[in-house]
Amino acid sequence: MRVSDTLAFAAGPWRIERVLADHRSGTQGRFTGRATLSEPAPGSATPGAPQPSGEPQRGEPGGPGPHDPGPELCYLETGELRFGTHTGPATRTLRYQGRPDGTVNVRFADGHFFYRLDLRSGRCMAVHQCRADRYEITYLVLSQNVMEERWQVQGPGKDYQATATLTRWDH
Repeated sequence: MRVSDTLAFAAGPWRIERVLADHRSGTQGRFTGRATLSEPAPGSATPGAPQPSGEPQRGEPGGPGPHDPGPELCYLETGELRFGTHTGPATRTLRYQGRPDGTVNVRFADGHFFYRLDLRSGRCMAVHQCRADRYEITYLVLSQNVMEERWQVQGPGKDYQATATLTRWDH
């Protein structure tokens, strides 16, 4: 399924179910919860964190100019993680900055570039190299209300897969 605007498509609340498999330890896990992409709360910026300027940052391929950085939404994931013998709350925060071409620069909570998300064709493959660790992220838009993300992470101390299904909260 094609998407004309990645940020508009991804906005809103989603149910998320993620299955994790650590190939080094043989440990399996599951995260269940809610992922919401919405306007950041006033004053929610991390103190002292660099703010995205709209200019490309180290490792970032291109970007909108400083006069048109695009709208920014906050991705907040909250839920419960069961991994091996551990069960407890888990959260993740990212920043999604829309681009004029319909793609999104996904940034860490501190504003540093993570990867480019482009759902316009209904499928996106992105790579993030973090020192010796390689993160391959694949998104599939399955319908207007369901998408899947797959993570393959390998490095000197990492070898795991994670597959998440995101379903719009109201469906």
